[in-house]
Amino acid sequence: MVHLWSKFASVAGVVSVIAAVFAPEPVTAAAAAAPAIPSIPAVRAYTPTAGGTWHPGPGTRVVAPAGSAVEDEARLLASELGVPYANGPARQGDVSLSLGWVNDNPESYEMTSSAAGITVRGTTDAGVFYGTRTLLQVLRAKGGFPAGVIQDRPDRPQRGLMVDVGRKYFTRGWLEERIRDMGDLKLNELHLHLSDNQGFRIQSTTHPEVVSARHLSKADIRAVVALAAQRHITVIPEIDSPGHLGALLAAHPSLRLRNASGKLVNGALDISRAGSATLVDDLLKEYAPLFPGPYWHLGGDEYGALTVADPQRTFPRLAAYARARFGPQGTVADAATAWLNDRAALLRSYGKTTEAWNDGFFTSPRSWPDAGRQVDYWSSNKQRGPLPETYLREGRQLVNLNSWYLYYVLGGPANFPYPTGQAIYERWTPALVFRDRTVPAALAGADRILGGRLAIWCDNAGAQTQGRIAAGIRMPLRALAQKTWDPGRPTLTWADFKNLAARVG
Repeated sequence: MVHLWSKFASVAGVVSVIAAVFAPEPVTAAAAAAPAIPSIPAVRAYTPTAGGTWHPGPGTRVVAPAGSAVEDEARLLASELGVPYANGPARQGDVSLSLGWVNDNPESYEMTSSAAGITVRGTTDAGVFYGTRTLLQVLRAKGGFPAGVIQDRPDRPQRGLMVDVGRKYFTRGWLEERIRDMGDLKLNELHLHLSDNQGFRIQSTTHPEVVSARHLSKADIRAVVALAAQRHITVIPEIDSPGHLGALLAAHPSLRLRNASGKLVNGALDISRAGSATLVDDLLKEYAPLFPGPYWHLGGDEYGALTVADPQRTFPRLAAYARARFGPQGTVADAATAWLNDRAALLRSYGKTTEAWNDGFFTSPRSWPDAGRQVDYWSSNKQRGPLPETYLREGRQLVNLNSWYLYYVLGGPANFPYPTGQAIYERWTPALVFRDRTVPAALAGADRILGGRLAIWCDNAGAQTQGRIAAGIRMPLRALAQKTWDPGRPTLTWADFKNLAARVG
């Protein structure tokens, strides 16, 4: 293997010692077109010092206490640099990793550098990992690391990517490539939409009859989850219901929803039938242990019974079921809300916090969506339901998936043109949730709007190959990483940001 330090050493002669020309006050890393600390996302603060420039060399080691929470971060970085891991103590030229309080943000880190070595200290091991990502990006761009102190932290706790695996099969290798890229960008959530009308893409032992021919095995999922955990990324599974279940219902046609005329509703489950809950709950029980993260996505969107003008008249069986459960005033919307609440109650027993799409929230005095459920707000072009402020005023937390900016829909239909990194970078913020409407500042804090995700939807699955999708989301994902780490107006122009992305990888 060619050691990475040898590549950096070959350019060391052209890397000038820059500490002496910096002002002593802290500056942001995006203060100029050629930032002192070239990284995506930009570090929040960097104070230069007159300590020369660090370069990895033949004696460099990555040091962390054996058995500590950051040993795995040290071993990963050592493999990436092509240098040894060591238990310590640190010596001249080493990179030293440790835990220690930086601030109240659990993903924060502090990095101190000089020609003599680099130390990365994080409030948690996630913070330490992010410090190592900054180190690698700067080395790729500059060949050496300037002396100084970095203090860095994300603004939003949820920063990620959603992949529609249900409509289009994505290989394990492709997902693993995205995880590595996401880790380098300090993104921390991978949301997998595992089932839809076109496919059910995860192996099942309880109901093998529902699984599509091309699917991810449980071994694939375990490998994806393990790699994600190494990169401090939580995998969030979604088995969408009671809509978007066409692939599952192909194997269970008796559970399909029909209207008063007997016409089938595409992809919709008849939640009034006892077998419906049994089938879905079997799958949730099977998969919950496979995904150890704290979140589970219920789906809940675009249920065909609730997209008509008069659900009670159009679906009399569902209306009768709702009245039997909620009394004479019970509605189909009440029944749909109860469906998601029942699934959430099951998942709570596995320690899961649930989330659902915003058009899966229906409230009434008889049936109220589970109080702790997170809103994933996508804001359809034909708006259904309340604006985001309504959910936030109810005390709910929300993740931004604004379809005008963050929806990458294969085929690029007229109502969902492909998102551009430039629009995200220059205009979008976590507070811009519905179209170009900004949520009031009092409701837009990081404790209310938790962050954002770029969403790959495969409505026209054959429109792009896996490789084309990876290329297409490259700059939008980098722009999202920047704006969820620091929502402020970037100092770099979009052209400079693109050039930076080419340099740091």
